[in-house]
Amino acid sequence: MGLLDKILLLFGVKKPEAKVVCVGLDNSGKTTIINRLKPPKTKQRSEEIVPTVGFVSEKFQAGGLEFTVWDFSGQGRYRNMWEMYYKDAQAVIFVIDSADRLRMAVAKDELEGILKDSSIQKNNAVFLFFANKMDLADSCSEVEITQLLDLPKLLRGKTYNIVSSNAIEEDINKTGIIEGIAWLAGHVKDRDSK
Repeated sequence: MGLLDKILLLFGVKKPEAKVVCVGLDNSGKTTIINRLKPPKTKQRSEEIVPTVGFVSEKFQAGGLEFTVWDFSGQGRYRNMWEMYYKDAQAVIFVIDSADRLRMAVAKDELEGILKDSSIQKNNAVFLFFANKMDLADSCSEVEITQLLDLPKLLRGKTYNIVSSNAIEEDINKTGIIEGIAWLAGHVKDRDSK
């Protein structure tokens, strides 16, 4: 951060930044969640959202931070792109399709790969898990997902949280997204103040 940035932050002209990588398997709801956080002028209607090819960078403000989020495709052929952005990431949002019980093992494998990355190990990234699609029948609870992904063991020593979400719920305050991002903003600020 340059001197000008520090002065602008000091006078409240500029907000502190949070750089976040948003990952998860395809069709988990990553883009829909990020879309719900965008300013009204740039939001898409839920039915207009299409699967991400490659990645998209989005900006929004929440919790006193200016978020820059890299929303990555979850398709297998694009997952190797994720690691190129870990170096600068202060946080990782990992979106899970709570109703896709068959692919929980694949999600766990991808999480293990992320945690083995040297950049993630060095930068002490904060992890937020959205247990998305909780409105669907037979979706896993937060507790089940925590157990299936073995989060306490895999994330030992890391700051993390898992939040139930339903990204297509009309009322943003009932989606779980605001709660999750507020938690993330608070923990990114704590991480950066140490």
